[in-house]
Amino acid sequence: MRLAVASDALRLGVLATQVFLDTYATEGISTAIAREVQASFSTAAMQSIIDNASSHLCVAERAGHLIGFAQTTVGTAQALVQAALPAELDRLYVQEPYTRSGVGSALLREAERCALQGGCGALWLSPWVHNHRALKFYAHHGYRKLGITVFMMNAEAIDNFVLAKVLPGG
Repeated sequence: MRLAVASDALRLGVLATQVFLDTYATEGISTAIAREVQASFSTAAMQSIIDNASSHLCVAERAGHLIGFAQTTVGTAQALVQAALPAELDRLYVQEPYTRSGVGSALLREAERCALQGGCGALWLSPWVHNHRALKFYAHHGYRKLGITVFMMNAEAIDNFVLAKVLPGG
């Protein structure tokens, strides 16, 4: 594992697209999903995240190939999260062949470490309510449900849970 660098932006966008589609496009590619992928995972969008000083983008690599990443943003507030300085786990994506191999757990530990180093008292995320595998993963790692939030994908409202974990000292 290592921090993302500028030359990773293209590969991060493709990896994110693959994992996003595997997870959310279970009934095919809707216009909303296509627009979300183009807006969120372009090389320019990924470069912007890498360049953002409040974001931490850690990549997991095997034999020179990206297999996963975790994106954490320090200071992102969420009304349901009671912490003086929270951090958001924006994304934790692992390529399907590497799920259940410990890669996701290692990336989550790195995200928690990053949040702690940033002085954050809690790490939160908002996974899709139908992503049962992710919900089980986060519960296993001590994250608890605080409520529901809505993610707007174009004009389509998507229900997401808000999960959080109080970090040591938080």
